[in-house]
Amino acid sequence: MTTAAEILRAKPDQSIYTIAPTASVYDALVMMSDKRVGALLVMDEGRITGIITERDYARKIALMSRLSRETDVSEIMTSAVMYVSPSQTSEECMALMTENRLRHLPVMDGERLLGMISIGDLVKGIISEQKFIIEQLEHYITGARA
Repeated sequence: MTTAAEILRAKPDQSIYTIAPTASVYDALVMMSDKRVGALLVMDEGRITGIITERDYARKIALMSRLSRETDVSEIMTSAVMYVSPSQTSEECMALMTENRLRHLPVMDGERLLGMISIGDLVKGIISEQKFIIEQLEHYITGARA
C-alpha cells in the first residue's frame, strides 16, 4: 500500500508553494497560475495559518463581487487546514479528501511540512499500484516469470 511519503517522492516537482496572509488574493492567483497549482499554503512565521485555493477565489471573490487586488489572502483562506502524516496510506488520504471535499492535503511530520499532495497525485499513484497488481496477476495466471 502506497503512503503519503511515497506519493511525495514520486512527484516530479516537490516544491512547496506558500504565500503570506497579508498578500493580496491577486498575488496568490498570479503565483498559482505561474506555478500551475490549484492551492497555496498560507504561512506566517514558518507556521501554516491556512490554505487558499482556486475554489476560495471563485466562491469568495468572484461570486461576491470583491476585488482580488484589494482583498488579503487571510480574508478568504480556509483556516482549518486538514493534513496527513507521511505514513498514512493513499486510501486514507483519498477517504479524507472525499469526505471533506478537498483537493489538496499538506503532508506533515509533526510540526515539519514535507509537501503537498493533490487528488491528481493520489489518483496517479492508485492507478500505478493497480497496474502493478494486474501485471503480477497476469504473470501468475499465465505462469510467466518476471
